[in-house]
Amino acid sequence: MLSRDELREHLIRTRIAGDVATSRENNLDHYSSLANRDPYYMLGLTLSQPWSFRDILALMAKSCGVVADPGHRWGQDTIDPERTIDALDAMADRIAAVLSQDSPSILFATGHPTGLLAMHLPLAAFAAERGARLLTPGEGWTYSGSGFGRARKIRYLGEVAMLDDKGGFVHTHDSTPMERMLTELGPDLPDLVVADHGWAGAAGEAGVPTVAFADCNDPALFLGEAEGKIDVVVPLDDNVLPRYYAPLTERLVTRVSRGL
Repeated sequence: MLSRDELREHLIRTRIAGDVATSRENNLDHYSSLANRDPYYMLGLTLSQPWSFRDILALMAKSCGVVADPGHRWGQDTIDPERTIDALDAMADRIAAVLSQDSPSILFATGHPTGLLAMHLPLAAFAAERGARLLTPGEGWTYSGSGFGRARKIRYLGEVAMLDDKGGFVHTHDSTPMERMLTELGPDLPDLVVADHGWAGAAGEAGVPTVAFADCNDPALFLGEAEGKIDVVVPLDDNVLPRYYAPLTERLVTRVSRGL
């Protein structure tokens, strides 16, 4: 496992954190859209606080490490690698606490199959090896909505839920699939959900213990964390080359193992 300093350097070099690819303009546009309660950016959450644009920017500066100055409107934005590592360790501790239970149930899901699936798959395999029951509700359930024209379905790979579009896993912010999955489970909800995007938002909204990954242009999950609906959110660029996430996954698995 990389040391903390080595991991920080890796995060910066691969742009998982530090100077990330997501532009300042994109971040501020998403913060404004969330402040206006655009459903696409809510990720399945409802919010009890008013959360103005400036409130959201201030929280993202604190939780994620984006530039706090509202006058910085264009160009580079950032994720603080120290916050990424701290949140990663907090996520590992939360997973370890659940895996310490007798036959815990865990649900994995990702809206970023081209990036974050590289973390979800080994985490799910590790959890299963340590005695967790990996839930797979809603497999094959098909629906249309959220701006796309044809039906998509829930499909699992390695017990990680994703959306399938005619044989290809697709990016999604939509919360509807997770809402369906939790409805199907009824009272037998998971002990933990490990997810991102709307999969995480819907789980947190339903009161299910949830840990999540989120980019700096997806502020809703950080607001959900601030309001107590999501346990931990790890700030990171969610779509770099999949192999770049390997040191993060190794740190998670190692810390979880030490916590059992």
